[in-house]
Amino acid sequence: MRSKNKGPRVKFVQTKGLRTWIEIDKKSVLNNLKAFRGLVGKNVKVMSVVKSYAYGHGLWDFSNIIKDNKDLDWFGVDSVVEGLTLRKEGVKKPILVLGYVLPEMLMVAGENNLSISVSSFETIAEISKTKFRKKLKIHLKVDTGMHRHGFSLNQKHEVLSALKNVLLKVEIEGIFTHFSFAKDPNDRAYTNKQISEFKEWTEFLSKEVNINPIKHASATGGSLIYDKAHFDMIRVGIGMYGLWPSPESKKYKSGLIKIKPVLAWRTIVAEIKEVKKGEGIGCDLSEKLNKNTKVAILPIGYWHGFPRVLSRIGCVYIRGVACKVLGNVCMDIIMVDATNVSGIKVGDEVEIIDRDDNRKNSLVYMAKLANMSIYELVTRINPLIKRIVV
Repeated sequence: MRSKNKGPRVKFVQTKGLRTWIEIDKKSVLNNLKAFRGLVGKNVKVMSVVKSYAYGHGLWDFSNIIKDNKDLDWFGVDSVVEGLTLRKEGVKKPILVLGYVLPEMLMVAGENNLSISVSSFETIAEISKTKFRKKLKIHLKVDTGMHRHGFSLNQKHEVLSALKNVLLKVEIEGIFTHFSFAKDPNDRAYTNKQISEFKEWTEFLSKEVNINPIKHASATGGSLIYDKAHFDMIRVGIGMYGLWPSPESKKYKSGLIKIKPVLAWRTIVAEIKEVKKGEGIGCDLSEKLNKNTKVAILPIGYWHGFPRVLSRIGCVYIRGVACKVLGNVCMDIIMVDATNVSGIKVGDEVEIIDRDDNRKNSLVYMAKLANMSIYELVTRINPLIKRIVV
C-alpha cells in the first residue's frame, strides 16, 4: 500500500503493481441510487444505465455494487455483448439493450433473457425471419423529436401492421422515447411537446393492441426536472455516477436531491527533476519555463484518457498541492510543476481526478477547462485501467 498523502483521502487502497488506477466509491454509488429511488417513489421503476463501460466507471465493477439492491429494477446497456457480460456475472435483474442489435444477435438476446429496443422496420423484418424458442421481449423506441433511433408518430399504423406479423414471436414489454433538451428547467417547450407526442403513442398502442407496456422517457435530466415524465420507469445514466447533466439541473434540484461523484483517478510520481528557467519542456517545446522548476513526471497521458487539450492548463494534486500541467500532454506521460510540493518523492500518489467538485481536478472543472462535455470526458478514460471499488 502506498503512503497516504495530504489531502482528502480517508482510506488506503491496495495498488501494488499499478502505475495508475481508478477508484469507484461504493458509498457514493449506493447514495446515488437511493437518491433517485427517493425522487420517484416506490411505484416508478429505476433503471441504471451502464452502457459504454458504465460511463467509464467499469461495467462490472460498478454494476456489481447494485446488482442485488432492492432500490434498482433494471439495467440498461448499449449492446447485447454488454448485456451478456452482466448475465455471465450472475445479474438476474431485467436488462434492456438500448442500442442497435445485429440480426445475428437477436436469438442470443432472447436466449439470455435480454430485452431489446426495436426502432426500425428492418429489425421487425429480421425478427420475423428468426426462430425463437421463447418470445423475444422488445421495447418499442419512438422518435418524438430527438431524430435518432425510433419510429415517427406518422408511422404508427404502419408500425402496428408490422408488429401484428410478429406478435407470436415477441412480447411488447415496453415503449420508450428519449428527450432532446430536458436538462434546462427554464426552457421546457420542446420537452413538453415530446411528452405530449409520447402520450399519443402510448394511448394508441393501448387502444389498438390492448396492452400496457412499461412506459419510459426520462434519462437523468428528465428525471430531475419533469415529474410528469417519470411514467413507469426512469433511466438514470450520468446521475447514477454522481454527475449532473447540466449546471441548470444542478441549480434546480441540488437542494432536494444529493448525489455524489463516484470516480477518482490516481497515478504515481515516476521521476523528479530540476529544470532551469528559460528551458523548453515536452513534445514540440510548446512551453518555456518562467522560473527554475521542480518537474514531476507522471506515467499517464492522452492514451489513458487525459485530454491533450489540457496541455499547459490542466492540474493535478500531489500531497494536497495543485500542480499545473507543463508542456504538451504526451501519449503516456504528463509533466507537472511540483515546485511547491514539500518532500515530494518518486512513488508519491497523484490525484488526476478528484471527487470534490471544488477542486481544480474535478470532472466538472476539467470538462469546463477543456471545453468538453462531462459525458465525453469521463467515458474517454481508458477501459484497460484497473477499476478498484473502495
